[in-house]
Amino acid sequence: MNLPSAGFAQPSETQDCTTTKRDTVDHYQIIAERFQNTLESAAMSVDQLADPIASACELITQALLQDRKIISCGAGVDAALSQLFSNSLLYSLGEERPALPAISLGWDAGASPTAPAAHRFSHTLRALGQEGDVLLTISSAEPDPSVISALEVAGERGMTTVALCNANDIPDAMFSITINGTTRRTVVELHTMVLQTLCELIEASLFGTGH
Repeated sequence: MNLPSAGFAQPSETQDCTTTKRDTVDHYQIIAERFQNTLESAAMSVDQLADPIASACELITQALLQDRKIISCGAGVDAALSQLFSNSLLYSLGEERPALPAISLGWDAGASPTAPAAHRFSHTLRALGQEGDVLLTISSAEPDPSVISALEVAGERGMTTVALCNANDIPDAMFSITINGTTRRTVVELHTMVLQTLCELIEASLFGTGH
């Protein structure tokens, strides 16, 4: 039994297929360009980033061998990358291995509402950071005041500081890994690759390539 339509025009099979095909092509074009741009940016960054990443690996590996811990932080979207880095050290994404001492500083829900946002990381860092520990900060845009404050506290406590940043250099850091991306989205993507590569190098340095 054919029921009458409720006043809506029913598109023909030809129209529906044409619309679907057009939408798919549009989506495909965006996806293809996005992937292509990311791959090109990554490939062009290898020569610039290889030595800084290797040096950061050596700093962090030496700290871990001396029973120190790795603390990371970032504001906004960079907080997610900080958590990713910390989790990747605690829980290997590759072969099974012992957990590495890593902490990602986040926003403390129990902090006083009157506490300045610029000290969201430094307050915790004063309690947890020790001489010889490593602080890795992540800034995909202009460095957040909370990150600058954390670097200052880390310096006061004798910690080694590494800044993963964009074209905006961070003078308070002892060591920098600088990404020159055309957009912040590209910088975030390359930061993710740098952090995962750094974790892989640290694992290889500590446990060998076949752990």
